[in-house]
Order: sequence, then structure tokens, then C-alpha cells
Amino acid sequence: MYISKIKIDSFRNFKSQEIEFREGVNVIIGHNNAGKSNLLRAISLVLDSNRSRRLDVDDFHKNVTFDELKAKPPKISIQLTISKGEKEEPDDLATIGNWLTKLDASYEAQLTYEFFLPEQEREKYIEELERITETNKGKAKELAWKTIRRSFIRLYTYKIFGGDLKNRSQADAESLQKFDFQFLDAIRDVERDMLTGKNTLLRNVFQFFLDYDLKADINTQGNEEQLRRKEEIRARQEKFACIAGSAISELQERMSGGKDQILSYAKDTGASFNNAEPDFDGSISEIEMFSSLQLIIKYTTGIDLTIPATHNGLGYNNLIFMSLLLAKMQVDADGAYMGSNAKVFATLAIEEPEAHLHPAMQYKFLKFLKEDRNKARQIFVTTHSTHITSAVSLDEIVCLHQENGETHVGYPRLVFPPDNKSKKYVQRFLDATKSDMLFAQKVILVEGLAEQLLLSIFARYYDLQRKSEYDQTSHDASEVYQPVNLEDNHVAVINVGGRYFNHFLYLFDSNNQHTINKKIACLTDRDPVRKLKSGKGSTTMKCYTFETNQDNSSYEYSNHASLLIDSYNKHPNIRFFSQDELKGKTFEYDLVTFNPTFKGLVTESTSNSKEIKELMGWFEDSTKSVADFLDKLPKGTTENPNTQNVRIEEGVKICNWASDDDKKKAIIASRYLNSVGKGENALELAFALEENLDNYGKESYIPFEVPTYIKEAIEWICK
Repeated sequence: MYISKIKIDSFRNFKSQEIEFREGVNVIIGHNNAGKSNLLRAISLVLDSNRSRRLDVDDFHKNVTFDELKAKPPKISIQLTISKGEKEEPDDLATIGNWLTKLDASYEAQLTYEFFLPEQEREKYIEELERITETNKGKAKELAWKTIRRSFIRLYTYKIFGGDLKNRSQADAESLQKFDFQFLDAIRDVERDMLTGKNTLLRNVFQFFLDYDLKADINTQGNEEQLRRKEEIRARQEKFACIAGSAISELQERMSGGKDQILSYAKDTGASFNNAEPDFDGSISEIEMFSSLQLIIKYTTGIDLTIPATHNGLGYNNLIFMSLLLAKMQVDADGAYMGSNAKVFATLAIEEPEAHLHPAMQYKFLKFLKEDRNKARQIFVTTHSTHITSAVSLDEIVCLHQENGETHVGYPRLVFPPDNKSKKYVQRFLDATKSDMLFAQKVILVEGLAEQLLLSIFARYYDLQRKSEYDQTSHDASEVYQPVNLEDNHVAVINVGGRYFNHFLYLFDSNNQHTINKKIACLTDRDPVRKLKSGKGSTTMKCYTFETNQDNSSYEYSNHASLLIDSYNKHPNIRFFSQDELKGKTFEYDLVTFNPTFKGLVTESTSNSKEIKELMGWFEDSTKSVADFLDKLPKGTTENPNTQNVRIEEGVKICNWASDDDKKKAIIASRYLNSVGKGENALELAFALEENLDNYGKESYIPFEVPTYIKEAIEWICK
């Protein structure tokens, strides 16, 4: 069996939310304060008998109206649905039999935790809140919660119901005890909890695994072999008792002289009276001996080196602690050892296992949990680690996302088309870097490395421009400037490596069920193309902007972006942005058309750099004509022509644009586009633009204009 669903009402950030789980491992991810820890706490309120189930005012969901509070006392309800699943143990059905809500072969049961004000207190509650009115300067709701804290929270009680809730049948404590819920929160003192045998965890593990070579498979053996092993265990116990007794006797002998001296003080103080005298005696059992053991770490490095576990790093000790906890779960579930107290259903919940763990250790730990579920039958992990999400499949991920006070749940396993082509693509794509799209509050998807490296810098340039315009215009004194910083708005920029947006948009399309509801901006290049109208099978070819729509009688023109922009123009959470439909081509092309004199765009890895910088200088020289620009382009020889430059010259000459400046920009941009590589140039350009930003406010600062489509994307994603 397994926990297949939880329904949470009015608990912390969950107003009313239903979340589905799968058998085995469930990795719960989301941005900060999305509700991951609250989800684990909700499960523990139902299943964990060792933690307090009483709650406080601050555990209620506060995003309710005063009228709602006035109408009835707030109540927290958490309902778990337990389903049969593929892995069934003999005692499963007997444990949840009284809580069944579905009686066929694929049975289901329900457990419901409620924290509520008893019915006999309801009238008094209504009377108290009737005294609060909205005339209290709009603070009625705040006063209502204060009244609940002051006068009613102490009267609240909790109960756990089994089966159909309408029957109000309380779950029996004995069956609830069969659930083993182990919760490792993010802030844990593992040294306090595990390092010596005085601790219950370590002592219980010691006791169970003592003589494990004889105990391990004893129940699978025949009667004769079982008896032989039990006799062997008994013989070992007697041998230990004999050795321990000898040790005590030797201590007694060594203390014989000193004992008289110690006890003389007792006689002098009057502790000896009525023929009673103090003395020392005792024995030591195996269990008591465990208290003398402590966890150490052995290193074999040419010489054996042993150090206390207290000298380890926190990450290493966290791994040891979790391994001991899994061992304890094995102890508690062993029916031969624990008898009727054995646990039937063991659940492990780990909050942020990445705390103090190196990424490689995170990956290995999750792989272990996935592959070895004999101890914990269902595992819940909350994480901020992209390394952990890269270690699990999309099927095992549950995404929480909170927007405007409302919590949304996404299930990546359920959003892809049946052919699974896109699902497989995304699964392969989501490495430790790119899976950040699942954690960020908002995402910008881009086609290449250059956009990924530069977008955050562009946002800072655009913010400077907006702030300058804001300072120069009149506005209300109470109006506060809102920056468009990607980091402050929790925006991740993800390079999808080409025009593969469609595979990823299945994850986020809020028009469909089970998706991750967050804002997604996609930046795609126009990349205009043309195709001859006459002749079958004519090839579609890329074209320059000055060639686009210049010969409509001979060519059909199109571009990559228009259909996408139109399709998503009114989408609830996804938008496409691209260069100008008539004069835009690619990201690099636009950088130059918006900054035709910014020589910082020309980096060391840019070929033809001297020529491009000279053209940029000419743009500010009004004496230089379009013909001068074209003459500057090397055309090669008749035998070995520079085909691209020849094409640029021919295209510009027949272009019907009215503005010579636009033609000049197009010449520089085309030459630049044909002279830059993607990766190395992007790194150098990022450095150059960062350096220029550092000079802001100084004479050496050179203004830089962010292309319009990028500004629009930044503005939209940061709203």
C-alpha cells in the first residue's frame, strides 16, 4: 500500500489543495515558501505518533475574509488516501481494514486529521466575533485572529478519523501505531542524535543487529536449524555474562583497599546506622555495555587512522545518521523481533537532504533511496537541489508553485503527449543546470548560450534606462520605482539549445491540467526565409532583412517567430518575443542594429574586427554614403568571390527602404553576424558589457541600447 493522495484544507499556505503521490519516491520541489516543508508537516500530523499534533493560530491559512471567520470557527483538515499499490504486504489490509472507503480488489482507505473548535464552544465564538465590526478601521480580520488566539485556541482539539469522514469514526490508536513515519527536518543535530550508544537510536540498532549472523534469516529456516541458532545466541549471551562478571569481580578486587577508605566517609557522616552499611556491587548487561560505544571513523591510508565521528563534516555525519535511521526502520518493521509492536508501513520524509552534502553525494544518496526501498516503503524528499532532481525521473517529481497567495501543483509525468517523445527529450535535457527551470518562480527560455549569458546584464542596462526616465518625469511622491532585476524577481534564464521550446512548454501550459503554473517568456530569432514560388521542390533559404519582402512576385517570405507570437499572444502564462518582423533577424544582428557605433560588441574572437569597427566609426560620419559602406566590404576575386558580401551588396542596392541609416545599420549587422562565433564571443561580450556597466556615471561609460524585443520580455516577466 502507499499514500496516493493528500487533501489539505486551511493549513498554513494551503487554502484547499489536493496533491497526488506515487508509490516509491516522491521528490517535492518548488521555489522558497512554495509549501514543501508544510506538506511534509501535514503528512506527519496524520501519521507521526511521536510528534505533537496540537497546532497554533499561525498554523491556520490566513488568506480568508472576515466574513468567513465570523460565520464559523476556522478548522484545519488533512486527509490521506491510502491505496493498495503494486507492492502489498500480508498485514496491509488488516491494518487499514477499518478505514476502507473502496472495497474492491484495488482497495482504498482514508485517514483524516482535524483541528477544530468543539461544538459546545461555537456559540460563544460567534458571540465574540459579532462584537468586531468593519468600523475598526479595516482591522476586523486582524482583530478576529487576535480574539481566536486570546480566547479560543486553547479550547481547540484534534482528532483522527478513519474511513468515510461523514461517519465521524475515530481511527483506533493501535492501528495508527503500525505506521512508522520518520521525519528528518532540514535543521537537525545529528551529532546529538547518533554518536554514542547512550542514544536510543544507536542503542536500538545495536540491540537488533547483535548476533545478526544468526538472526538474519532465522524465520526461513527449519525448526531444527532455528533451535540450533537460538541455542548459539543463548550460549553467546552466557559467555558475555561470564566475561562481564569476571570483569566486575576484577574491579571489585582492585577496589578492595580503596573501598574501605571511600566508605569510611559514609560511616563518619552517619550514613551507616541500624546495622546497614553501604557497599558496591553490580553487573553489566549487553544493552548497558552499548553505552560505552561511540561512533568512530576508520581511514586506511598506508597506516590505520581512527578518529571520532565528531571530527567529521556535517555532510558526512548526515549520511551516517540517515543510514542508521534506515537501519532502525528495519528493526521496527521486523515482526519476529518486535512481535505485535512491529510497524507495517514505514515512511521516510527528508527535508533538504542536500544540506551539507556535495553534489556528487546528493546524486548517489538519491540513487540509493530509489534502488533500496526495503526499509522505507514510501519516501518523500523536499529539495532545492538541481543535482537531486537530475538524479530522479520526471515521474517522481511533484512541483509546488505559489503565485499571489495561491498554491499550484504540477506533475511533470502527466503533462506530455502519449507518444512520450517530448517527455524523453526533456528528461535527457534536465541536467543539474537546466532543471533550474523547475525551481525558479519565473523562467525565460532562450535559444542559445549568448542570450543565456547576456540576458541578466541586459536587464541591468534596461533598468538603468527605466530609472533615468522615471527620475526625469513627474510622478506621485508615494509612487515607488519598481526595478526589473531578474535575480530579484527570481527569474531563471534557460538555454534550450535551439528552437525546441515546444518540448518544454508542455510542463508550463496552464491551459492544461497538472502543469507548473509559472510565467514563461520565450526569446526566439526571426530568421526570415524565402522560397521561390515557381518550380516544385524549391529550397527554403535564409535571407537578410534587406532582402525580405523585396520581390513578392518571385518569392514567398516567412519567418520562424510570427506564428508563435500570434499563437501565444493571449496565453495566460506564456509569451513569445522576437525581433522586428521587417528589420529583425537574429539576436547578434539586433545587438548591432540597436548599437551601430558600440565598438564593445567587437571582441577578440570577432573576425574582421578592424573592418567592422571602421564601419561603426563611419556610421557617425555623415559624409559616408551607403555606397561607401558597400565598397568597404571585400568582395574577393572573380575566381574566388566572397559570396556573402556580394549578396549583401546586391540586396542593399535593390532594397526599397527609405532610410539610408537603416541600410547602413543592416550592412554593419550583416557583416558582424557573419564574423562572430556563438560561445567564445558571448563570454567576451559579457565581460565587455559588465566592464562598461561598472563605469556607469563616469565619462568612460558608453550608452548601450537593449533591443526592443528583449526589453519587452524583461518587462513582461518582471510584472
